[in-house]
Amino acid sequence: MTSSGPSEDHPEAITLGLHDASPPHLIDAMAKDVELELGWGRLIFGQTFADPATLAEALRREAPGRRDICIYARESHVVVAGAPAELFIDPSHTYRLRFVDSSEDDETAPSPVGITVRTLKDPSDADSMNRVFVRCGMVPAPVDVIWDNHLNQPAVTYLLAVRDDDGAVVGTVTGVDHELLFSDPERGSSLWTLAVDPVAGVPGIGIALTRKLAAHFRRAGRAYMDLSVTHDNAAAIKLYEKLGFRRVPVLAIKRKNAINTQLFSPPPETIDDLNPYARIIADEAVRRGIWVEVLDAETGEMRLNHGGRSVITRESLSEFTSAIAMCRCDDKRLTRRLVSDAGITVPRARLATFDDDDFEFLKDVGEVVVKPTRGEQGKGITVGVTVDHGPGELAAAVARAREQYPEVLIEQRIKGDDLRLVVIDGRVVAAALRLPPEIIGTGEHTVRDLIVAESRRRSAATGGESRIPLDEVTEATCAEQGWRLDDVLPQGQRLRVRHTANLHQGGTIHDVTTDVNPELCRVAVTAAEAIGIPVTGIDLLVPDVTGEEYAFIEANERPGLANHEPQPTAAAFVDYLFPGQPGQPFAWTPEESPRNPDDSVIR
Repeated sequence: MTSSGPSEDHPEAITLGLHDASPPHLIDAMAKDVELELGWGRLIFGQTFADPATLAEALRREAPGRRDICIYARESHVVVAGAPAELFIDPSHTYRLRFVDSSEDDETAPSPVGITVRTLKDPSDADSMNRVFVRCGMVPAPVDVIWDNHLNQPAVTYLLAVRDDDGAVVGTVTGVDHELLFSDPERGSSLWTLAVDPVAGVPGIGIALTRKLAAHFRRAGRAYMDLSVTHDNAAAIKLYEKLGFRRVPVLAIKRKNAINTQLFSPPPETIDDLNPYARIIADEAVRRGIWVEVLDAETGEMRLNHGGRSVITRESLSEFTSAIAMCRCDDKRLTRRLVSDAGITVPRARLATFDDDDFEFLKDVGEVVVKPTRGEQGKGITVGVTVDHGPGELAAAVARAREQYPEVLIEQRIKGDDLRLVVIDGRVVAAALRLPPEIIGTGEHTVRDLIVAESRRRSAATGGESRIPLDEVTEATCAEQGWRLDDVLPQGQRLRVRHTANLHQGGTIHDVTTDVNPELCRVAVTAAEAIGIPVTGIDLLVPDVTGEEYAFIEANERPGLANHEPQPTAAAFVDYLFPGQPGQPFAWTPEESPRNPDDSVIR
């Protein structure tokens, strides 16, 4: 739907119990189970439903990307109780303009200078309405639905505010005649989807549309016109009260969806304290209406609740990842053995014995990577140890790894790029090349200064998650290429400052999801199954992402999903956690449209 005006949300117009007080023969004369299609969704007139269960089921039929609204339900609490995990009472107020109490100034109230209010003339007017809706951040309706209602549904009235000089449509409102639609014994009407182009530049357009619609319904003999406005939209409420509207105790019911999540599932107060890897999951959950409770912002630990299901997560690690699977990922030796037994190619390796045999292995394979058998974020890893500098270089690398964990793995280095494949619930949802950090010379700054500047940029871009360590590994990497930290790097020259591509060590990531060879995806899924882990980041070394050649490196039990945007990793993760609660495409609707203290964007 689209709107920024005072009503589209919920035009319920009947004071509580009013229909029950009406003569039975008048109630019996009403049409039954009335639903009105307006394109952005359905208006469901609750007073025409005798059975709360039938009404609840009607709301549950809401299609993805739509926004249905039930108005005038006789027993809103009973309806919601029929599907409490799916329905909610909308936090809005209903305002009513009683024509018997109001003046008839609406009949002669002039439009703003240079503006004419009229109805539709042809389908292009419907298209122009949609353009206004979109500019107001609201959901447009199919042109054919608008035009068909205009021609064939006498209960629906569309009004346009048109600029006289160029004929441009700068505002619109929709009215519904309840008496024509379902023989309403109260002779009511309602106002919906009031929207004014934010750049119209003419004040009073929204007021003019509201008054013209009120005049139309007064002439038709209706008793009142209702509209709905969110409870905290003070500017709109002030305007409506100025026009003579008075609040009535009427409720609206909606189905929980991706559009209206903030109305029933506000974000937790500490959500802004989460790191990017937890925040992307929290945002996706909130978008779907899943309640998020931040248990510990520093570690990214949250509890997600929806429909009686509760799941604790720590970034992309959830309680559905077993302790066994975590231990398998944590122990790189065990990981290698498990995936190798599943037929996956792994580099040659040995557990360091801290003696001459370690150097003999290095001479045999030519170049190695030294890493602690347990650890994460690239800590303690040295890439590219060769025999050129004798046993001393290997011993130093082993010592660095031992600082992180007593057991050290010495692994043959395989040439290629670092490919991360994110596997969630048995399928690859994202693939990215992770490249080591590098700097570009300016001809004025030293290597050290350039590293510090690039590290600062990486940190800012990742919420402090990625930095380039200025340590002996960085210094040695630069020295391999003939540069000292205090040398000035010539303008335009690129210098790789670390061999590891881990993002926490300053690496960068480049999405290749659409390019990666299906065989590499199969390998990643097979590796995840061998480890027994449902959510993981599988790291391969590949000479070409479009080819089939690879070598398995390791598996990460808590992949950083935020690193893979715009791939829908967070959506896939939440799908896995809540399999019966699929996400819906996002779209703006009246409740969420921008606000304006003037009449241009009021709901």
